[in-house]
Amino acid sequence: MKFLARSLGLLLIAGGFIGLVIDGTRSIVNNDVSFASLGKVAGTFFPTSMAGLEGNIAQRGYPWLWDPIATYVLQMPASITGFFIGALLLWLGQKPLEPIGYLAGR
Repeated sequence: MKFLARSLGLLLIAGGFIGLVIDGTRSIVNNDVSFASLGKVAGTFFPTSMAGLEGNIAQRGYPWLWDPIATYVLQMPASITGFFIGALLLWLGQKPLEPIGYLAGR
């Protein structure tokens, strides 16, 4: 599991870096700071799933989840979110540190 967490973490950090370069290039060309939101990127990769996301959440009886929480998460910049989730996965998947020194009780 730690290998999977480290691998996914490295992929997310690499994807976040690529997204940051693309967002920076778009910002320079448009002469305005702009980031691709998480909802926009998810809509590009999963167009059918994202189309009915609001309806599915509301039908299941969770309208409180959609309005304050899900809309805020979907508006976050995708590159920075990828960095943070990737760093978290790398931290969770790190190898345990070897103890320094020796045990005096032996």
